Order: sequence, then structure tokens, then C-alpha cells
Amino acid sequence: MGARNADGRSLMTRPKLLRWLHWLKPGATHSAFSASLLLMAGSVMSSGVFALIRQKLIAHLFGATNATDAYIGAFELPDMVYYFLIGGVASSTFVSLLSGYRERGEEAEGDRALSVILNTMILALGAGIVAAEFFAPWYVSVKFPHFDAPTAALCVNLTRILLPAQLFFFAGGVFGSKLMVRKVFLFQALTPSIYNLGIICGALVLHSRIGVHSLAVGAVAGVFCGMFLLNVFGARREGMRWQPVFDFRHPALLQWLKLAAPLMIGQSLTTWDQWIRTYFASQGVGDITRLAFAKQLFNSPMNILGPAAGAASLPFFASLYSQGKLEEFAKAVNRAVTRLMAVSLLAAGWMIALAGPLVDVTLRGGRMDEASARMTAWFFTIFCLSLFLWTTQSLYVRAFYAAGNTFTPMLSGTIVTAVSMPVYWLLFHRLGVEGLAWASNAGILLHTIALVVLLQHNKLTPVSGLEFGELGRALLASVIGWGTIATGLHALPALQGHIQNLSAIAGASALWLGIVLLVLKATGSRLPGQILGRFVR
Repeated sequence: MGARNADGRSLMTRPKLLRWLHWLKPGATHSAFSASLLLMAGSVMSSGVFALIRQKLIAHLFGATNATDAYIGAFELPDMVYYFLIGGVASSTFVSLLSGYRERGEEAEGDRALSVILNTMILALGAGIVAAEFFAPWYVSVKFPHFDAPTAALCVNLTRILLPAQLFFFAGGVFGSKLMVRKVFLFQALTPSIYNLGIICGALVLHSRIGVHSLAVGAVAGVFCGMFLLNVFGARREGMRWQPVFDFRHPALLQWLKLAAPLMIGQSLTTWDQWIRTYFASQGVGDITRLAFAKQLFNSPMNILGPAAGAASLPFFASLYSQGKLEEFAKAVNRAVTRLMAVSLLAAGWMIALAGPLVDVTLRGGRMDEASARMTAWFFTIFCLSLFLWTTQSLYVRAFYAAGNTFTPMLSGTIVTAVSMPVYWLLFHRLGVEGLAWASNAGILLHTIALVVLLQHNKLTPVSGLEFGELGRALLASVIGWGTIATGLHALPALQGHIQNLSAIAGASALWLGIVLLVLKATGSRLPGQILGRFVR
């Protein structure tokens, strides 16, 4: 038997609270589950709290107007520069690269390789940003042809403010990859919150003096302090030292370019979805903003579930694949997808049932009127139907990245994007702005199916490994939970004001949780036990 203290308690038993607090230490390493939990907690703060505060503040101060249309549109050219020059997922490609160095015990050479890549690509990205600053007026005139002259000029100014932030995004991703390979996730959990705080502080401090420009200034400050400085600090704590070296023939640079090139050249609907929607929605004042508000509210749980699980899983997937443990790799991917898809199905039922009260509380008020809030709630409902697709496709993509294969998802994403564009055009002209939300759902469905088929074809992750029974039980619980809440809300008098809507959300959520747990238990689901078991171990 193990040693015991004076109270008879096993010295081998660690208090759960101390174990959880250990996860919050800057240098703490994580399992796939604890990493997912930490990143989800960070996402709850960034996407669930600060992002909602940010969104509420923007809606209250500026509403769904030409100014907010210009602000949302201003992010597109900076995002395109980053997407086409870096590939949009710098940290993911670096994790795959660094995992090999770590497995071989060559971390010092891995740090030098990162320095070479960082220095080289900063030059390329810097040149791209300078060119984009010059061509910004032309881009806005082509991408948003229905903007009037003042709105277009505002969009150009905001674009030019936001462009330099891409340097900080890229450099932060490089340093952050060092932490992810070491399975240190605290810094990545914090960076989105700091970014949102930057926008919130910018709006609160500067909106009365510089209007909507305050949001762009706050965004750049948030990226610099969060994505860049925080990851630099964390990487230095882990021993990484940047070196001012250039070597255009360095094997790591060539290997990274080989990984990143397909991402730079190819297209992905997960990125192009917004760019396509804003092109059509620019025809109506405030339509870009209402769609964006609905998507951002939808992204709150989506960002908590999908990217957190994907980012946490990638190092573990990459490690299994680099060790040649292909069967374990396939099981790990299918296990992660099953759990994530099940939780997403449950969350979607709750979100759809409470769409009206959620939008009322998070958006309505100030310059955001009731008509805009109702329209946003309907867009939000449509988007929620595809929650499980948006979250799980991120895991499937990372399975390819972990295997060092970026070409296959690139080719698939490019084809899906090309096929989807006529669908956006058709549904927009048939259904108006609402059609863009339905087209988004159709596109992500096609994208996810393509990834599943290709993983099966490449013998990486057989779809038969999914736990379909567990997914069926989650879907049943979701439908019953949604139906109960929707029926109850329909029977109540019309909700008036934020207090009544908050009360409805709280009461309905408690009821939904009880019903979902009851259905899952009654149908023999292992999901509650799997999740709770992780906490009590």
C-alpha cells in the first residue's frame, strides 16, 4: 500500500483543486484533454465573455450602419494578405515541423530553423503589407462596389490601420508553435481574450474622439499585446532564443514552404465564406453587419468547441503519426471527432431554441434597433444548424496537417470553394441576404464530406471508427431539449427587456441541461461519464 499521512489520507492522492491550479502555471504541460479544457476555458472568456462584450459594445455604439459595414469589410484585405503569403495557419504547419525536431532530440536546431523561417517570411509579409497599403482603395472599390463614397473611404482608412497587425499575428504564431509542441497551452488560451480586450478598451476610450476608428486601433493593440508579446514571453520561458539569421537554402525553410505552399495557393471555404457573403451583402446598408453579428454570436460556442479541441489535439496527432502509430492515430482522431460532434449537436439545440433571447441580450440596445435584432436572430438560427460541421471539420483538417499533408485538404478546399460560389449567387438572388446563410451551411456540409472521404481514401482515419450510436443519442437529446425549450418559450407571454430575456435564458438553460442529461442517461450514452470522469480523476 502507498504511504499515508497522519490523517490516513494517501500521499499519492493529489487534491483535484491543486491539480487544476497546476494547469494554470505558465510552464505546465498538458494531456490532450487538459489542453482542450484549458483552451476551452480560455475560449469561454474570449469568445463567450469578452467577445460578447465587444459585440454588445459595437452594436450599442455604432449599430448596423455604414460605419460597421466599413469596419467589418476592412478586415478582409489584411486577412487576404496573411492567407495568401503565409497560408493562414502558421502555427499548425510549424507544430508539424517542430514535432520532428523534438522527436529527434534536436530542439536547438529547431529553434534556429524557426528563426530562419520567421526572418525570411517577415520580409515577404512586410512587402505584401506595403503593397496592400497602396492598393487598398482599388481593392475596396472592387470588393464592395455598392459602398457609397464616404463608406468606401472609411473602409480604406480602417484597412490601412489593420494591415500591420498581420506581422504580429505571424510572429506570434511562430513563437506560439514552440509552446504547443511542448504541450504548453496557457498562453494560447489567454491571447484571444487580450485581443478582445484591446478592441473593448479602444472603443471605450477613443470612440468619442475618433469614432469607429477606435475599434481598429484597439484591434491592432490587442494583437500586439496578446498574440505577439505574450507568446514571445512564453517561448522565451521555454528556452527559445530568436536568432538574426537568414539562410534561404535552410532545409527547414524549404520543408515549411512545402507544407505552407498548398495553403497559400489553395482556397478554403472556411476562409472564403465571409468574403463571399460580404460581397453580396454590401448591396444593403447594415446587411454585412447583421450577418457578421449573427456569425460572431454563432462563433462564440463554435470557437470554444472547434478550434480549442483542434489546437489541443494537433500536437498529439502529430506525435502519434511521427512515431508511426497509425492505428492509434486513427483512433485518436475518431474519438476526438465523436466527442466534439456530440457536444456540438447538443449545443446547437440549446442555441436554436434560445436564439431570440440570446440576440436580444447580447445585441439589442443603443443604435441596434429591434428590427435589426430580429433579423440577426434568424440568421443566427440558420447558422446554428451547421455548428457540428464547423467544429468537426477543424479536427479533420488537423489530422491531415499532423500527417504532414497540406496538399490534399488544399485541393479539396479549392474545389469545394469553386463549386460553392454559384450556390451563394443563386440563393442570394432567390432568398436575399437570408440565402447567404443557407449557402454557408451548404458549403460547409460539402467541405466536411469531402474531408471525410479523403481521409478514408488516404487510409488515415476510417469513418467506420466513429461512434455512430453515441452521435445518435446526442442528436436525440438535442432535439428533445430544443423541443421542450421552444414549446415552453412559445407558451410564455412575449418577453420584454433584457431582464426578462436573461431570466428566460437562465431558466430554460437549467431545464435544457436536466432534460439532456436525462435523455443521455436513459439511452445509455457514455458522454456524460466520459466528460465528468475527466474532472473527478
